[in-house]
Amino acid sequence: MKASEIRSKWLQFFESKGHKIEPSAPLVPHNDPSLLWINAGMAPLKPYFDGRVVPENPRIANSQKCIRTNDIENVGKTRRHHTFFEMLGNFSIGDYFKEEVITWAWEFLTSPEWIGFDPERLSVTVYPEDTEAFDYWNKKIGLPAERIYKLQENFWDIGEGPCGPCTEIFYDRGDKYGDLSDPECWPGGENERFLEVWNLVFSQFNHNKDGSYTPLPNKNIDTGAGLERFASILQDVDSNFDTDLFQPMIQKTCELAGVKYKENEEFDVALKVIADHIRTVAFSVGDGVLPSNEGRGYVIRRLLRRAVRYGKVLGMDKPFLYLLTPIVGDVMGVYYPEVVEKREFIEKVIRTEEERFHETLSDGLAILGEMAEKARQAGSTQISGPDAFKLYDTYGFPFDLTEDFAAEKGMTVDREGFDAAMQEQRDRARAARQDSGSMQTQGGPLADFTVKSEFVGYTDLVTPAKVIAVVHENQFVDLVGTGEMCQVILDVTPFYAESGGQVSDHGYITAGDTVLKVEDVTKAPHGQHVHTVVVEAGVLRKGDSVQATVTQEVREDIIKNHTATHLLHKALKEVLGEHVNQAGSLVAPERLRFDFSHFGSISAEELQEIERRVNAQIWKTTEVDISLKPIAEAKAMGAMALFGEKYGDVVRVVKVGGYSLELCGGCHVKNTSQIGLFKIISESGIGSGVRRIEATTGRHAYQYLDGQLQLLRDASSLLKSNIADVPKRIDALFGQIKELSRENESLKAKLGGIEAGSLTDQVRTVNGVQLLAAQVSAADMESLRNIVDQMKSKLGSAVIVLGAPAEDKVNLVAAVTPDLVAQGYHAGKLIKEVAVRCGGSGGGRPDMAQAGGKDASKLQEALQSVEELLVSK
Repeated sequence: MKASEIRSKWLQFFESKGHKIEPSAPLVPHNDPSLLWINAGMAPLKPYFDGRVVPENPRIANSQKCIRTNDIENVGKTRRHHTFFEMLGNFSIGDYFKEEVITWAWEFLTSPEWIGFDPERLSVTVYPEDTEAFDYWNKKIGLPAERIYKLQENFWDIGEGPCGPCTEIFYDRGDKYGDLSDPECWPGGENERFLEVWNLVFSQFNHNKDGSYTPLPNKNIDTGAGLERFASILQDVDSNFDTDLFQPMIQKTCELAGVKYKENEEFDVALKVIADHIRTVAFSVGDGVLPSNEGRGYVIRRLLRRAVRYGKVLGMDKPFLYLLTPIVGDVMGVYYPEVVEKREFIEKVIRTEEERFHETLSDGLAILGEMAEKARQAGSTQISGPDAFKLYDTYGFPFDLTEDFAAEKGMTVDREGFDAAMQEQRDRARAARQDSGSMQTQGGPLADFTVKSEFVGYTDLVTPAKVIAVVHENQFVDLVGTGEMCQVILDVTPFYAESGGQVSDHGYITAGDTVLKVEDVTKAPHGQHVHTVVVEAGVLRKGDSVQATVTQEVREDIIKNHTATHLLHKALKEVLGEHVNQAGSLVAPERLRFDFSHFGSISAEELQEIERRVNAQIWKTTEVDISLKPIAEAKAMGAMALFGEKYGDVVRVVKVGGYSLELCGGCHVKNTSQIGLFKIISESGIGSGVRRIEATTGRHAYQYLDGQLQLLRDASSLLKSNIADVPKRIDALFGQIKELSRENESLKAKLGGIEAGSLTDQVRTVNGVQLLAAQVSAADMESLRNIVDQMKSKLGSAVIVLGAPAEDKVNLVAAVTPDLVAQGYHAGKLIKEVAVRCGGSGGGRPDMAQAGGKDASKLQEALQSVEELLVSK
């Protein structure tokens, strides 16, 4: 049975049982960004399970793409380890429970209409205290008690949140995969015979923050079955890699590499790793996770480079992974159309990354060669750990390739030293994170400060407030005087704290004669807004009643740029493609900066169209609607969530007409007409697959355009033309410059001819060879080469060395005619010796070479040495 048929049967079966079939969701991150672990079950459904959100249908089923990268070293070496896999799931939100799900699981697995497993090959495990599940399996299904195993670990609990006992279903693959006399050969043991195919989780408790467990409002079902495992059984193959989910990629790789599957164990591991990793990379890139040097992007880069390295095991030294992208689409595209629709983009990203890594490998090998030579000269046969780490950290050169290279040279690598250098870097990074995350306003006394502070700045820019805390030099104080800088927390504040790319508000806090200038606002560990202020006049005391006033003009500039950022994000997706995702932003009063994922350059026409679309939305005078929604409802509306951003249970949805819909906690205009004007100032690439647009709005956009117009006026004045004629005038000047350049080249050629004519009488014969070694007048290296060419034509057979002083240096050119090259004369070696005598260096081909020198006073002496050099040859 094909994998696609298994998936279809799963969805059809549960649809027949009244389930709503949910489409596969885009990849979402685990809490640990280095893992990129996507959970197909509980994670996306958690709001349903704990009662925060009520689903349209309490019965849900799906097939979800998943990525787990915390054990990649096992991929390719075992039958079932993968970084990308499909999880088949069915879920009940307070509807059916143990009896129904166990009954349906047995029906789906054993009925010939569906999967058709032999019932005698199935066994299960249950939680020891879950007598209900045991009785359903034993008494209702009729499974013998000796095939129901009680395991203490059968309790699904991943920390705070829904949890409960579970039952796992195992398939017995037969004697070929294990001997029952082996004490580990049983369901739940470490063996290859009993294969877990389905886990039914009875989610009936909530794991609370304090470690206690309480019953959930409703009892839920959360199950997961591995499509790859079903396929390996139903297709009667040795491993998941032998199924139709992987074989097309493996066979294509064999074709590209000229190898065969299952003839060489080392090759087989490489083929499996490549087939696994290309699926992960293709799906990740399709969902906007691009290779980079940090976070999830680094995980994808690591997988891609790992696949390239295994390609080298197969003898492939050129980019090849991108050629597998269409195969991934052929295999997976029926259910996951994004890998087909975005194929060109995915191919481009992968190919670009491959090409860069091949360059890295070339550069790294050259540097590694120097390191090895240096070690040998020091009498060592080992490449040091710090050197190997420098290659890894600075040049991205994998440690295992360093080991391979060393082995080829009869050397070793100091692994302990490498690990120590790696740990030092981790310690430095951890310390840096702690330093950056422990600002004075958030460390010390504020770490335990829990008094509430309310932000009202979405609607009010001026508000009365009370001072509830004053921090000076990282200590709570009761008062501060004029000239002091301190941190202040108010019970109510209109000041926005810097977050989500939006800078903080500025303004003043006043109380009678006391004036505090607010220079920055950040968030304390418990969410209060911390105002960094300078006391410009008076004395501030804890408990003072004050008035907090945001500078309105600055806030108005900020909100124009923030709403324009949302419009820009949408316009980029429309013009460049849906793969565009935000990778960073800055929203300041004078400008906005938007970083986004995109491989390749952006044309002037595309940039112009992006700008036009943003301005079109501004001029439509569209209302900006902001509302609070449960996150599940917001996402169901199609609200754009930023990848990797953490959101609460209730989110703020910013809707700009029918054009843009995003989750955002920032401040925005009420109507797009308030933005006035949007102007892109610059566009550039800032990293692998990440580009940046800087733009401005409103009065700042007007000031920018007015400044550009003034530059045009200045240019027209210098060109003595009106503004409209500036392009024509510049074009005419370029024409004149081009003509003058041609005349200059012609004059140079004539001067070179005159110079060459006077050199004939300086030709000497040395060892039967015509030699011309002379100083000439030549403005540059090109003119010098022209004279050499003319002399070669005149002399027919000769060695020519010419030098020309040029300001404080010397230009040198040497030429040897083909007949003399055949006799062993070498222009490159000759010019190198001459250049050294002038304090310089150079070299080149046997027939033509050039060099430079620093000491013009040595030129004649150097030219006189040419005859000696020829004689010594």
